[in-house]
Amino acid sequence: MTVSAAGEAAVNTRPAGPAGQQGVTALRALRKAKDRIDRDYAEPAGIGVLAAEAGYSLAHFIRAFRAAYGETPGAYRTRRRVERACELLRSVNLSVTEICFMVGFTSLGSFSARFSEIVGLSPSAYRREAARRGGPAPIPGCFALMWRTGLPAPQPHDHGPDAVPPAPLP
Repeated sequence: MTVSAAGEAAVNTRPAGPAGQQGVTALRALRKAKDRIDRDYAEPAGIGVLAAEAGYSLAHFIRAFRAAYGETPGAYRTRRRVERACELLRSVNLSVTEICFMVGFTSLGSFSARFSEIVGLSPSAYRREAARRGGPAPIPGCFALMWRTGLPAPQPHDHGPDAVPPAPLP
């Protein structure tokens, strides 16, 4: 397998038959694991769970993932978390600690260290630099948190188009 500049894996041309089919099946399982990391980057699901779902032992899964995508699944998940943190630091007015936990880190120290390692700036310095460059005003944190957790269910006293009219008084 080779990795393109976009980070997508490509299957080498193989003769048709069981060996070629196994390569496609293996790549499909790795792609599903990568998609799950992209979707559930903030969840605590371990790499062992992803390996089991893909039908690999942990060590083989890590080797296969690295061969297909150029980095280990743990490094990929960390990078995705940091990318999401960058978006949040630029766009919402939550604290660095709130963003740290929102993107799936369990330690502010680990978050800051990994962020600095990947981005080259601390999270606070990154936010200051983003503000200096300009852009849209930050979204209030309450809206960002509501977006993540969802809107509350409509209550009978709501006055929207689908609101339930109040019961008449006796």
